[in-house]
Amino acid sequence: MDFTECYGDTVSSVAAAARSGCRERVRKLIRKGLSVDSRDNRGWNALHEAAAAGHKECVQEILSAAAGSSHGHRGYVNSLTHEGESALYLAARQGNLPVVRTLLKAHGNINQPTNDLSCPLFAAVDAGHKGIVELLVRKGAEVNGTHTASCWSCLHQAVYKGHSDILRTLVGVCHLEALDDHKITPVFLASQYGQQQCLEILIDAGANVNAQVEDLATPLFIAAQEGYEGCVELLLERGADPNLPCSSDWPQLPIHAAAQLGHISILKRLIAVTDRACDRGEAMVSPLYVAVDQNRRWSVELLLQEGYSPDAQDCSLKLGHHSPLAMSIACDDDQPCSETVKLLLAAGATLTEAVWMFALPIKPELLPLILQHRRIPKIQNMSRTLSSIPDQRRALRRTELRALLCVALNYVKFASCWLPVLLQADLEPSLLLQPIMLEKADSEVLNYLLAFVNWSTLSQDLRNILLRRLDEKTWTPLACFDCVPSLFHLCRLKIRDVLGGHPTLIQQLPVPTRLHGYLHFSDVPPPPPLPDQRHTDIVHIHIHRHVL
Repeated sequence: MDFTECYGDTVSSVAAAARSGCRERVRKLIRKGLSVDSRDNRGWNALHEAAAAGHKECVQEILSAAAGSSHGHRGYVNSLTHEGESALYLAARQGNLPVVRTLLKAHGNINQPTNDLSCPLFAAVDAGHKGIVELLVRKGAEVNGTHTASCWSCLHQAVYKGHSDILRTLVGVCHLEALDDHKITPVFLASQYGQQQCLEILIDAGANVNAQVEDLATPLFIAAQEGYEGCVELLLERGADPNLPCSSDWPQLPIHAAAQLGHISILKRLIAVTDRACDRGEAMVSPLYVAVDQNRRWSVELLLQEGYSPDAQDCSLKLGHHSPLAMSIACDDDQPCSETVKLLLAAGATLTEAVWMFALPIKPELLPLILQHRRIPKIQNMSRTLSSIPDQRRALRRTELRALLCVALNYVKFASCWLPVLLQADLEPSLLLQPIMLEKADSEVLNYLLAFVNWSTLSQDLRNILLRRLDEKTWTPLACFDCVPSLFHLCRLKIRDVLGGHPTLIQQLPVPTRLHGYLHFSDVPPPPPLPDQRHTDIVHIHIHRHVL
């Protein structure tokens, strides 16, 4: 806005001439008796205009005229705008070095603060005017003052703006561990904004590379979090501690920040120097948890490749999950299983009861995924793998199989979802021939289960349950259950017992093709699934069922 066109009764013609740099016009107007201290609606006078525009000669003319003013020379040179800006501040901000020298000689207040707590030195640092910074420092400017609402020092501002040349001047006179209102030091700030050159200057000057801010984060932590690989490397070379806890909630380390944000090259560097106690330590939290929480596939993959346990430690109290696999499944909510779930399964993550609860009644698509990576062993071979079966999948451990059966028998009402999958995956059907199964299963589910066994050999207790359900008309048996099982059926049960349900071996048997399907029980129609196979409102009440 051209303020010469506004407020004609107060605007200064001298100020307008000073702004344009016309020394002769300034001199003529002053000789005519016009005031050098008239203000516009910003509170600017002629000196402010000349200083901001960088017109040294006009500044000198105005200062000479002000020597005899009622305010006095010193008072005039330090007059302030409505924003609290002095002529020296305006000249320093604009980088007008000759004007700054002139105003200092005229006793301009070198430390005069503005309304927003800035000052000439801070303004020069912010704008990157190295020569003015050097001059103000030599002239005794306060170098450790705090400015802005965040209490930043000039050192903070030089680092933030990346003015490395100015920083070299300041590190020799400033307090290197200056703190802002969150106890952030210049070293932390350099790490946070990736100012690697500034960081090196500060460290060379003796700044503390492990200084922690208010929330205990370290420079290494923030550099890892923001993904500044060069800063991370420099900090580690200069003694930064990768095992210093960076949170009061739980021992969060720089490796957690890198894993959480997916900074793979930084994560790989930190894996090499971080204490492995964070992997399984009882009071620690494995970085796998934070990688899983953010679904950082590449972080999970790298950590597993480097030997981090897929089970980690139980973090139920800290994070609400007892394992990374349980967290990954829960984080997927109603979405298809993520890549992190597949990675953890492939790495051999333990299948706990909580995992089976998702796989059976809540997320039916998870069960086939689990069985792609894990196989159900034959009961007589729980402690070893049959060399005759060319199957590279890990066998379920006894505890995992027990947990599976326990959950299955607790949720018989959802058996139409999981029973066909488990039986086709070679689960021994007799393990499910429990009273609770025969009592609670739907009629179609019960028929499907009995079709996989020699129903003529059921115990008397189980027969009594079936007879009672028959009387109550809650079960309609298949017609074949009234007679002795056929020799065909008994033969396929025996073949299943010898080979299991392994499809490759069955397909290789030297029998007619039509028998392959029969050996796979393709003649047994699966029970109809529930209308909605997702049951997220399940409340689990653990009941131990001893089935092994």
